[in-house]
Amino acid sequence: MKNKNVGYLIIGISIIIGIIVWIFNVGLKKIVEDTCTHGSGCSMYDTISLQTGFSLAIAGIILVIGLFLIFNKEDIKIITKKIHVETKRKPVDYSKLDKEEKTVVQAIEESEGTIFQSDLVEKSGFDKVKVTRILDRLEGKQIIERKRRGMTNIVILR
Repeated sequence: MKNKNVGYLIIGISIIIGIIVWIFNVGLKKIVEDTCTHGSGCSMYDTISLQTGFSLAIAGIILVIGLFLIFNKEDIKIITKKIHVETKRKPVDYSKLDKEEKTVVQAIEESEGTIFQSDLVEKSGFDKVKVTRILDRLEGKQIIERKRRGMTNIVILR
């Protein structure tokens, strides 16, 4: 909800509070006039005035807050910034890899260095067991790294 809308809502609430206070005080003054035998010197008149002033002051503060929200030019915004971090990794030496390992490493490179292992199975065309064994060999050669994420692994090119 925008600040301006909240401001209008708060002003409406403060007006309703003011009306309720006014109606209550009118009724209370009638009751005091009918029941107080001391006349205008009765201490209940002072109490009513104090309560009325205090209640209207609270309604006024709420009204000012509403006006502030309406006329405030700045909306509170949360600014998020995506930071693209490029990691410098050493190029993969394909001469030390066999044909299947090259296929898997190329699939990882095409996906910008990180890929889910399940996606790697689809991209490479190999079955799950074969991909797992190839990744084990590549991890042994310290070319890739696997990190567990829930029920799958993320394969990261080092």
